[in-house]
Amino acid sequence: MNHPDTASAAVPAPETGLRHVLFPYADEDGFLAGTVSFVEHALGAGETVVVAVSGPREQLLREALADTGSADGVAFLDAGGISSNPGRLIPVWQSWMEKVAQSGRPVRAISENRWTGRTSAESAELRYHEWLLNRAFAESPVWWLLCPFDTGAVADGTLEALEGCHPLLLGQDGPVPAAGYAEVPYAFEALGDPCDPDEELVFSAGALAAVRERVTLCAARHGLPGDRLRDLLVAVTEVAANSIKYAGGGTLRTWAEDGRVICEVRDGGFIADPMAGRIRPTLDQNGGRGLWLVQQMCDLVQIRTSAENGTVIRLTMGTEGA
Repeated sequence: MNHPDTASAAVPAPETGLRHVLFPYADEDGFLAGTVSFVEHALGAGETVVVAVSGPREQLLREALADTGSADGVAFLDAGGISSNPGRLIPVWQSWMEKVAQSGRPVRAISENRWTGRTSAESAELRYHEWLLNRAFAESPVWWLLCPFDTGAVADGTLEALEGCHPLLLGQDGPVPAAGYAEVPYAFEALGDPCDPDEELVFSAGALAAVRERVTLCAARHGLPGDRLRDLLVAVTEVAANSIKYAGGGTLRTWAEDGRVICEVRDGGFIADPMAGRIRPTLDQNGGRGLWLVQQMCDLVQIRTSAENGTVIRLTMGTEGA
């Protein structure tokens, strides 16, 4: 098996931050070639290695590392237990990095996200998560994150979009700058049109009860169970309360499609921090917990915000657990 040289010096090592590497592969042999080489170079350099891949790929990698005698030096995370909501993924890596930081050893990680079986909205948010990783770890100690990507399992154009989220691309001779990456603001896909939405509810101070009533009626019509409805009500109330506090109020729309209840809040405010809701609040932090709570409650959170056009927040909750 010929391994790409993932320790290549083709890309100068930065003093801080994430070395975020996209690894496209076409079959199982290609997957093992890149990942096994990556792990062996890391272990040879005395680095800490963690792997978060799921299903058959995890078993393949475990067996390949066992054959080379490298399995004992690798920590496998339960990728199946990581939330399907991309808005919760960055804190997973932050928590793990905090645990290993005390060792003082450099870190290499492998993370293969699940792309198949997602809605177009979920895939769009997962691409945004990949872009945000660069910002989230811009000031961290240097570490590598290799992101395997099965080129045969997703729609055309996805690979090119992911190159725009990864500064590095793994080739046969090691990581090289990704041609499609540029340090520019993220280009969001437009939100899809609502599917037969209810009549809009314009709300302001004193109207949170009406907001909750509208969400409850929509959820009841479409079979959202009680525990999931409670979480959705908490999340929508938090978003609506923020709209009242920071923008004087907003507009609520609710609808359902493909077994999911969706609530959308629009207002004239602007959320300046793209990491809002994606960083775990500290105990002594003043404010900033609302969007974090919303991410924990919902199956998907989509935020589109600009100083010119205001803010749209869509909250999605499946009628079955995500």
